[in-house]
Amino acid sequence: MIFFHRLSQAFSYLIIAGATVMLGWGLLGFLEYFTGLAPLMPLQNHTFPAGTQAVHWILITLSGATFLVGYFLRWRYTPVAMLVLFASLATMCAIQTFDFLQNPDRYGNFARECVYYIIISVYLFRSKRMREWFGQIKVVELEQKL
Repeated sequence: MIFFHRLSQAFSYLIIAGATVMLGWGLLGFLEYFTGLAPLMPLQNHTFPAGTQAVHWILITLSGATFLVGYFLRWRYTPVAMLVLFASLATMCAIQTFDFLQNPDRYGNFARECVYYIIISVYLFRSKRMREWFGQIKVVELEQKL
């Protein structure tokens, strides 16, 4: 049992690291988008229309920030918010993959990205560690608030 506890702990830290990278990537993307400055490397994809690129940076920044703030504040709706953001990111990625990208590995990258979103979402909703961290979300509670 201790092995699975440690594995779950490590995976939660991996998600925190990934969210930190997403937040940083999104902020650097916005910096370049609005100023043209690319401190580390160019991040803009010039095959994307300006509006698509803006939504791309909004979703990436919002995803990283939402998870980090939600995790550290123990916001009980963090898993739901991340599910919505992951669905939005997957939709944006589908648009980019099928309409704009030209690289030969784009379909594999898209599939992997979607699998990552599914794995993280299942973990956020189903793992004992995350249920204890955020608390369980009951469908009845959500229905009453709507």
